[in-house]
Amino acid sequence: MNNLCADIGYKSINHYGEQLCGDHVDVVKQGENSKVIVLADGLGSGVKASILSTLTSKIISTMMAEGIALEECVSTIAATLPICSVRGVAYSTFTIIHLIDNETAELIQYDNPHIIFFRDNKNYDYPKSEMNIDGKKVYKSVIKLQENDIFIAMSDGCPHAGIGMAYNFGWKREDIIDFMEPLTLGGFTAKTLATILTDECYKLYGEKPGDDATACVVKIRKRAPVNILFGPPSNRDDANRMMSLFFSKEGKHIVCGGTTSSIAAKFLGKTVKTTLKFEASDVPPIAEIEGVDLVTEGVITINKVLEYAKDYLKGNESYSHWGYKRDGASLICRLLFEEATDINFYVGRAVNPAHQNPDLPINFNIKMNLVEELSKCLTQMGKQIKVSYF
Repeated sequence: MNNLCADIGYKSINHYGEQLCGDHVDVVKQGENSKVIVLADGLGSGVKASILSTLTSKIISTMMAEGIALEECVSTIAATLPICSVRGVAYSTFTIIHLIDNETAELIQYDNPHIIFFRDNKNYDYPKSEMNIDGKKVYKSVIKLQENDIFIAMSDGCPHAGIGMAYNFGWKREDIIDFMEPLTLGGFTAKTLATILTDECYKLYGEKPGDDATACVVKIRKRAPVNILFGPPSNRDDANRMMSLFFSKEGKHIVCGGTTSSIAAKFLGKTVKTTLKFEASDVPPIAEIEGVDLVTEGVITINKVLEYAKDYLKGNESYSHWGYKRDGASLICRLLFEEATDINFYVGRAVNPAHQNPDLPINFNIKMNLVEELSKCLTQMGKQIKVSYF
């Protein structure tokens, strides 16, 4: 097995006046290192298009993940979805990115704008072979993956952006390539790249999109583990075992909580250097321990990280808050959301006496729930999560 993994992110904007998006993205795992990603664009917009695209992406991703042949998947789609009485079209258009063992990408495209592929930060014109399935022209490509490869799949709402406004004939695929190419040098996550692209489409539509627009980005990168220590163990005698397991793990190390950082500093034979400099009014200051990458306060900081994580999975509107700031929550977000691929939580079950004050909105259960909710959010981001309790 190689050391590569896929960072997958997507974002949609709805047709102006519609509550539902006519595009749909599905990601289905196929074993440990393989995934099927489907972007479907339903005919028209609103409820009907949303149903068409959701059914298409669900059927294709589920069937392909089970190893069923593409021809059978497309035939099933054609037989399942209703035919438009006006256009005579049976189902939505789709783009499939099938990642196999994080070594090969199989691209399958039907009537969506062709996938943009960046290699070594340059647009790469990959070969395509044409297939005919049930009278539909489908293109297939097979690409051997390399680190920093970037795939951008789109619905036609992206190249249609700005028609009759910023551009006479829309924002052509070549224009999108020119816009995105410099951004491949920025080290942005797949989610952030998808957000930047759809935000630009939204502007070109004059903030009143004439079509649903979706961007789905897949970025190939090397695995990067990050370890996070949160809370002291319930049994004091377990402190050394907990610390030795935590610090023996490869990757970066984050220590959260006052008591936890004191135990970590004692284990390392170092001191905790505190500061009273508030980078953000609602997040306590960070500290420093030699040999630890980041030291923060515990529950309040992690609660802020969870708030940002939930937003990241929706509109990613808080990126401007955590993307550049230096407070503890923002620094943790950049490490977990952008840098990490594998995250190991080491969670102490000790009850903090300071949290037992009935006037404080913090208790033991809240701490455990924070870890559980944050783990779920990070899993949805495509991270490999392991939680160990002490």
